[in-house]
Amino acid sequence: MGVTIVRYSERPALWERIADLSAEVWPEYNRHGAVLNMYWDRLYDRFPEYQFVLYDDEHDDVLAEGQTVPCAWDGAMSTLGPGIDATMINAFALSDAGGQPNALCALAAEIPPRHREKRLATVVLAGMADVARASHFGSLIAPVRPNWKDRYPLTPIERYVRWTRDDGTAFDPWIRVHLRLGAALGPVLPKSLRITGTIREWETWTGMRFPESGEYVFPEGLSTLHIETNHDRGEYWEPNVWLLHRVSA
Repeated sequence: MGVTIVRYSERPALWERIADLSAEVWPEYNRHGAVLNMYWDRLYDRFPEYQFVLYDDEHDDVLAEGQTVPCAWDGAMSTLGPGIDATMINAFALSDAGGQPNALCALAAEIPPRHREKRLATVVLAGMADVARASHFGSLIAPVRPNWKDRYPLTPIERYVRWTRDDGTAFDPWIRVHLRLGAALGPVLPKSLRITGTIREWETWTGMRFPESGEYVFPEGLSTLHIETNHDRGEYWEPNVWLLHRVSA
């Protein structure tokens, strides 16, 4: 299998084949972040050279997509920012102001279920590093959504990311992939991605009922959902953790 990285700026027509990829990859609720939805489609017009697919030229097939955004970062762990929402806002603000980015932020590695047995996660991350390297950036930073955090929604993210297996490696598979590629574990992000909606919307997204105000565990949620019936509102903050990859020339 010959897999190549093809950027949106090179062959935008390839994206027509994966128009429904987000629906395949993410739980329904996760596709309703107010900040992300405001900017996501604009990534392809504003930063087309930073969006790419893994393309199997032998079988003429799109295997996965990587989405990134150029940003500014001074290299200190303490200034990485509070999460993916803030990073997206700041990246577009930097571009609007004509500023100079010096780092690449990973936003998503989307691999459809039919290709997950091909172990493409490391290939997507390597592709992101290549994109950063081609732009002469020294860092690839990632606000990572841990794969298995939804199994432990009541465990604080601060504790979860420190869990290890018997062999000493990271408990979470996605964190483990990053660390095996040489990433450094950075600050945790208890409030990285904010999703709000009416109670009816949340009931539709989750397939649950929310009869009274309170905190709820829900399918595929990484933390709890806060419901306020008197305001007809549900609020969820998705936790992430920063992973830092240094990119060599």
